[in-house]
Amino acid sequence: MNGDEPEERDAANGAPTDAPRMSRRTGAVTIYDVAERAGVAPSTVSRALSKPGRINATTEARIRRAAEELNFRVNPMARALHTGRTGTIALVVADITNPVVFGIVRGAEKAASAEGYTLIIAESQESGDAEGAAVRRILPSVDGVILSMSRLASDRIHAIAREKPLVLINRALEDVPAVVPDVSQGVTALLDHLDELGHRSLAYLSGPTASWMSERRWENLLDGAESRRMGLVEIGPNAPTIEGGRAALRRVVAARVTAAVAFNDLVAIGLMQAAAHAGVGVPGRLSVTGFDDIFGSELIEPALTTVRSPLQLAGRRAVEHLLAGLAGRTVEPAGALAAELVVRRSTAAPAGGLPEEGHPPGRSRGPAR
Repeated sequence: MNGDEPEERDAANGAPTDAPRMSRRTGAVTIYDVAERAGVAPSTVSRALSKPGRINATTEARIRRAAEELNFRVNPMARALHTGRTGTIALVVADITNPVVFGIVRGAEKAASAEGYTLIIAESQESGDAEGAAVRRILPSVDGVILSMSRLASDRIHAIAREKPLVLINRALEDVPAVVPDVSQGVTALLDHLDELGHRSLAYLSGPTASWMSERRWENLLDGAESRRMGLVEIGPNAPTIEGGRAALRRVVAARVTAAVAFNDLVAIGLMQAAAHAGVGVPGRLSVTGFDDIFGSELIEPALTTVRSPLQLAGRRAVEHLLAGLAGRTVEPAGALAAELVVRRSTAAPAGGLPEEGHPPGRSRGPAR
């Protein structure tokens, strides 16, 4: 450029238009390249791509065709500087290896992509501290957050909700939108099934201490067992894994119950594996049930009786609720999702018929061994 030529600048932000020449050296396609191809100002490209419908339809179509030809992609961080939105939401899960997560992620991803949002996933490994750290890392880069099976204390969840839009899955908290299954419906159907088979003494293998869902299931089981005059003891807390279920067998056998209700299907499967190894027949000596109906619950022998939760629907509802809030739309309460009992072959009438009297309902807590 010589001194007789004025420096050409973008009318929108004053940036020199030699930016395209710089981008060609680095190989990255920029908004300036699209503007040059379409024969418009960079500011016009910005309006066309960030807020469709604000410019002439013919011009917008030409810009989009140019962007496609150049394989241009909007930088979400750059867009965030202009719009305050990244087009990204986060889903934080307790354990990414738990099959429960698969359905939630599938439902959430479908709902997010349908609205043009990118979904990123983080894992807490069942740790409230790790969950808090993960949220702190991603919070500046996302428009909203979904916490699935959160292990955070209530005050920390409220603090996050004050910073960014937030939705919970499998956790309910005042003033925070949540998507949860109908715990009472599922537990009632399960207890009715065991009662009809003749079981009078049950054990509940609880989940982690910080699990809101484990506590709700225990409360509903206790109320239902008392009303049916069934004996009930809680054994736990247990790791919500197959290994957690295996480790609980000795305490289940010592409790002399005829049926075990596990916190989730993984714990139930682990208990059944340990029972098979120890020669404790399922369902002949011990009926076993779980929650969630994960992939694999019908593949174990015998197939597992469980309470099915609509996992994909939970993920979809959570994203829809979050995005509705981001769009400023009035959001109705998500409501409890229907739970369904799936009866398979891991439950049967107790051996020897109906016992004369079950143990009184009680609670036995202790670390898994």
